[in-house]
Amino acid sequence: MAAKGGGSAIPTIMTPASPPAAQAPRRADNSKGLLLMGLGMFLFAAVDTQAKFLTDTMHPIQIVWIRQLGLLTGAIILLFLHGPKLLKTKRPVLQVLRGASAALSATIFIFAVTYVPLADAVAISFVAPFMVTVMAALLLREPVGIRRWAAVIIGFIGALIVIRPGMGIMHPAAGLVVLAASLFALRQILSRFLTDTDKTVTTIAYTAIVSVVILSIPLYSVWQWPETRQTILLCFGMAFLAAFAEICVIKALEMTMAVVVAPVHYSLIIWATFYGFVVFGDFPDGWTWLGTALIMATGIYTLRREHLAAQRKQPNTG
Repeated sequence: MAAKGGGSAIPTIMTPASPPAAQAPRRADNSKGLLLMGLGMFLFAAVDTQAKFLTDTMHPIQIVWIRQLGLLTGAIILLFLHGPKLLKTKRPVLQVLRGASAALSATIFIFAVTYVPLADAVAISFVAPFMVTVMAALLLREPVGIRRWAAVIIGFIGALIVIRPGMGIMHPAAGLVVLAASLFALRQILSRFLTDTDKTVTTIAYTAIVSVVILSIPLYSVWQWPETRQTILLCFGMAFLAAFAEICVIKALEMTMAVVVAPVHYSLIIWATFYGFVVFGDFPDGWTWLGTALIMATGIYTLRREHLAAQRKQPNTG
């Protein structure tokens, strides 16, 4: 999720601002960006699988704390390379709020996957782009047309098909995935404010530092020392792969417009299904695939409409 920066299966796909139209990436850059984004999603699914496996012996707070150590290590390396100026921000309160939402959304997601099959949880988490649309309309007063509102409604119908509340199909913890997706959407809204004033690497550094500090507060009460070599290897592997996946997503967004690579986010369901079946023996039923297809189709449509709306706002430099 990831998140899937600082995230869970809800990775940071749309955080950095897209390059201006006048500096649109070359097709070769698009190919590299798509490849990096695809690799990032593959790795994030592996991270979520390791996290779900660790829930048998560790508390979710400890799992997320260890996962965030990988991102924190990357932030420390950036600090050594760029110096304290990396932490210079014009909006420290928003940076702290973004780091807090990252820590909370990731922890809630790991709580959820303790009870919910990984592929189902990932499918439900795909409502995040719709949450962003709703929050942008309510908090940022962004105009949202009838087509995007229709996509939001259809997307939520897809989520209801996956969850099927009241039918006893899905564990009630599926509601936690929706809450985690909402917090991720809030994080995206905060990112829209921060991209106007702060560099992407600054936001990443703050997210890593703030999330680790916040998670360290309750860590003492839930800490459980790894008892086997397998658990230790999983902890190190999870932290390393999470950091590497984050780097892949960041580099993809640096060389390719977000609207090009964002649909690759939905490949996460393929890898989550694969890992869930191989490791846990879980496989989504037909209704889950139907709901997932609705969420994916309307999600991609929403991202496309947001891109077109952003293009219309840009001044004509030609």
